[in-house]
Amino acid sequence: MISRRNVTNAFSHFECPTNIIRQPTVADIKMVNLRTQKRLAASVVGCGKRKIWLDPNEMNEISNANSRQTIRKLVSDGLIIRKPVTMHSRARARELNEARRIGRHRGLGKRKGTKDARMPSQVLWMRRMRVLRRLLVRYRAAGKIDKHLYHELYHLSKGNTFKHKRALVEHIQKAKAERQRERVLKEEMDAKRAKNKALRERRAERVEAKRTALEAQE
Repeated sequence: MISRRNVTNAFSHFECPTNIIRQPTVADIKMVNLRTQKRLAASVVGCGKRKIWLDPNEMNEISNANSRQTIRKLVSDGLIIRKPVTMHSRARARELNEARRIGRHRGLGKRKGTKDARMPSQVLWMRRMRVLRRLLVRYRAAGKIDKHLYHELYHLSKGNTFKHKRALVEHIQKAKAERQRERVLKEEMDAKRAKNKALRERRAERVEAKRTALEAQE
C-alpha cells in the first residue's frame, strides 16, 4: 500500500512550469475598494447602495473622491448614476385578484386558517353595524324618521335584530305604516269622541229646555 507521504516524495522532483501560474494583470493592479464611495453616493442620491452605478472607466477618479461634495460633483458629471427602478409587474396579481373576487381559488384546498381567522366575526359585526347606523343617520337627516324612531331602531340594531340593511329598511317601512295607521285611528276616535260629546251636550240642552218649559207652565 502506497502512503500519501510516498506519493508526495515521488512527485517532489517535478517542477511546476511558470506559465501555469496566473500572473497579476493591469486590471488587478488597478482594482480599488469603492465601498466608501458607494456608501457616500447612496447617502447623497438618497437610495440604496445597490442602486448606485459607478463608471468602470473612471475608477481612479472615483476612488479619489472622499467627501460628499466631491461625490455630488461626480454625480452631476455622470460618473455616478442612480440605476432606474426595476419594474415589477402586477398584471398577474390583478388577474388573480379579479378571479378571487368572483370566487375562484377560494376552495377548501386554498384555505389555511379557520373561518374566524380568515374573516373575524368581530369585523363582520362592525361592518354590519356601521352600515345600519349610517342608514339610520341618513334617514333621520332626510326627515324619513323622527328622533324617537331613530333611537328605537338604533337599539334594535345593536341587539342584532336586523341581519342586513334590507331588513332594516323593511322594518322602517312597516313601522311608518303602522304609525300612520295608528295616527288615522286616533284621529277617527277623536272625531267620534267629539261627535258623541256634541250629541250628549245637545241632548242635555234639550232636556234642560224641556225641564225649564215644564217649570214655567207650573
